[in-house]
Amino acid sequence: MTSARVPEERPLLVVMGVSGSGKSTVGAALAARLGVPFVDGDDLHPPGNVAKMSAGVPLDDADRAPWLDAVGGWLAGRDGDGGVVACSALKRAYRDRLREHAPRLRLVHLVGARATIARRQADRPGHFMPAALLDSQYDALEPLDADEPGLVLDVDREPAAVVADYLERTDGAPGRVS
Repeated sequence: MTSARVPEERPLLVVMGVSGSGKSTVGAALAARLGVPFVDGDDLHPPGNVAKMSAGVPLDDADRAPWLDAVGGWLAGRDGDGGVVACSALKRAYRDRLREHAPRLRLVHLVGARATIARRQADRPGHFMPAALLDSQYDALEPLDADEPGLVLDVDREPAAVVADYLERTDGAPGRVS
């Protein structure tokens, strides 16, 4: 008796971290390597959130709720085909909310030296997230808990090296991070 081969599920990833950690750059490169769609979660923010952040005012949980639902909806819509979204997902509660929409998502938490992140933020003129909000991002950040499926990757190197590290650490099964 032969067993039918079950096709491998396409990865459904959230590339997370503080502003300036490289979520968009690494996320887009990772999606390209994996052959799945990419969206920058920043593009899913309601206009009121963008205006608030542009004014240097951190978002609160009420501001984030509709945005997280939009990100979660995007992920849920790609559950069968896979996808990568760049989304800060700083708190466990935010990641749990995303999992309500897409239970099989996996996290890729980008971390790096604070000086590196601050320099990258400063090198993004015109971005709606001002460098002044970096402290509020670090204050809100809750690292991945042991029961959250995902990887932590160091971004104190070129994006291609970060993507290669992800692929190496997932051993050719990019949707199966633990």
